[in-house]
Amino acid sequence: MAAPPARARADYDYLIKLLLIGDSGVGKSCLLLRFSDGSFTTSFITTIGIDFKIRTIELDGKRIKLQIWDTAGQERFRTITTAYYRGAMGILLVYDVTDESSFNNIRNWIRNIEQHASDNVNKILVGNKADMDESKRAVSTAKGQALADEYGIKFFETSAKTDLNVEQVFFSIARDIKQRLAETDSKAEDRTIKINRPEVAGDAKAPERSACCGAT
Repeated sequence: MAAPPARARADYDYLIKLLLIGDSGVGKSCLLLRFSDGSFTTSFITTIGIDFKIRTIELDGKRIKLQIWDTAGQERFRTITTAYYRGAMGILLVYDVTDESSFNNIRNWIRNIEQHASDNVNKILVGNKADMDESKRAVSTAKGQALADEYGIKFFETSAKTDLNVEQVFFSIARDIKQRLAETDSKAEDRTIKINRPEVAGDAKAPERSACCGAT
């Protein structure tokens, strides 16, 4: 993203925008509610368009304000949600381990990301509903890991119901984004220092001296 991360505010060091995407019914809203409010409900109404929650976390001594957008998985809302890809710093690709079609559609969601999101956006693969009985499981852990490995992204199995790995997923992607933003920002500061540094007489001769030394 061209704009540097918002920081130096009174209540946080970094503002990070995350996006939850995946087929309808995989549990995106339940994951978000579990992480943001620490609660779980089975009586969710399908998300219409877009919704978001905010939670501030502590990471490596920094306060990170997470703005997490929950998208509707239905095809008819796809045109609405694509606009939200562009500002996302991180995207959680969610499927239901008991629904193989939701897993197979992850490739379509990744194509959407490639079309609409920034090139350096962080991604993480999430297999939700891992608490379900093994007899109902349609996608093995190994299969989920293999897909994540194929795209070079991290993989977690979660359960919004039992709180399995929910914190770990959000903290993991937030940490990776914070590290990327910090590195990008330090490079920007280095460039600013070089541009703003007043020239001194010796500056122009410095390359000649280093070349001379390198030649001996």
